[in-house]
Amino acid sequence: MLRFLAPLLPAVLLLPASLSAAAQQPGIAPDLQAALALRGDVARGREAFDDCSACHRRDALGRPNANIPRLAGQHAAVIVKQLADIRAGRRINTPMKPLIDVPAITPQTLADLGAYLQSLPVPPDTARGPGTAVAQGKALYDRDCASCHGRAGEGRAAAFYPMVAAQHHGYLLRELQMIRSGERGNSNPEMTKVVQAYAPADLEAVADYMAQLPAPRR
Repeated sequence: MLRFLAPLLPAVLLLPASLSAAAQQPGIAPDLQAALALRGDVARGREAFDDCSACHRRDALGRPNANIPRLAGQHAAVIVKQLADIRAGRRINTPMKPLIDVPAITPQTLADLGAYLQSLPVPPDTARGPGTAVAQGKALYDRDCASCHGRAGEGRAAAFYPMVAAQHHGYLLRELQMIRSGERGNSNPEMTKVVQAYAPADLEAVADYMAQLPAPRR
């Protein structure tokens, strides 16, 4: 199917100037600074993603049973930042580190992967949670999360805040738990403060709510 979609996709993606400015902040991985200054090429990104599809699947929909995230439709800036952080050791991801930290993966490769993944449609049928704590999760999300991740879970590329809507429930819950414990490594300090005050049931409720959010319109 991607072969037929390709002519409809933009050939390159130039990230907004605001992202390049954000990448100049202290502590930002050098690869991130370089990648955000480059045009991402969808066709090259599709080719580079072939090496990732064994885990993330060819359509980048992830594997909910293995807590592998849906990457399709995610903001290019978020993809680039997370890959750069894994490469630099800022985000702890033992399986991916040796795959991304190789000379063949250049800043241009990161930009290309971001462009390709952002171009993919966001699926409507990602793995949802039990649906038993949605009301509690919505209250917590509206109070503590929406100002960054958006009321509809659409995220904010200019600040590297990921889209959390239409993401697999198990992945969302695991990442919240890792942010709370410090195991993720590159968590936003403000978010860490928020979730450290949550009980385990609160984390489950927020993940339950976010996983129910439909894919934002693009």
